[in-house]
Amino acid sequence: MRTDISVIRKSPYFANLSIEELDLFKRSIFDKSFDRKTNIIREGEPARAIYFVSSGAVKTYRTSPDGKEQIFNIVRPGDSFNDIPVLDGAPNAFSAEAMGPVSVIGISKNDFYQILRNNHVVAINVINVLAGKIRQLTSIVDDFSFRTVIHRVAKLLLNHAGDGTDSLRRLTQEEMAGIAGTSREVVARALKSLASMGAIAIERHRIVIKNTGALEDMAGVIHSD
Repeated sequence: MRTDISVIRKSPYFANLSIEELDLFKRSIFDKSFDRKTNIIREGEPARAIYFVSSGAVKTYRTSPDGKEQIFNIVRPGDSFNDIPVLDGAPNAFSAEAMGPVSVIGISKNDFYQILRNNHVVAINVINVLAGKIRQLTSIVDDFSFRTVIHRVAKLLLNHAGDGTDSLRRLTQEEMAGIAGTSREVVARALKSLASMGAIAIERHRIVIKNTGALEDMAGVIHSD
């Protein structure tokens, strides 16, 4: 299968590398495609590779003993997942599932270690990426500790609005509940409240942001002067 090196060029792991340096990684890369709702990795299984999304979207999540799903991230093209267990040698921390047709490229654990040993720029980039992931997890803890559901839903809408075309259409209310740490019914009530405030509108099963400022105020976004 042909490997598109442009995928890893989008990743912060490989920032500041020349085309020649990136070409050296081709032999370490493999390609895979997945249908919607296919598990790419499963929580608790051995971590065998780090993955970079080429097209589509992947959700990373954990499931409670009673079957409740907590979504930690929606991984989009250029972003990576399964980084931490590959680096620390522990089992997969999350499961990852294709949210639609998805293509990924992967680098095996052993090959990724070899890249880190041979390229100090990638090693520094990894430190920066992992620092960002720690900040992301800290933000999730803050949201659950200090924000109500409606505030978490408002923040979710802003984070997944993308360019305003079709990003939100791909998230079901069940998936939004998984991200916000609540039930679908509570998310539905929060959306109705935001709509009544004029912050959003629900049109043909799509969520349209009508007042970004109101949504940012509800989400607690801090504006710089």
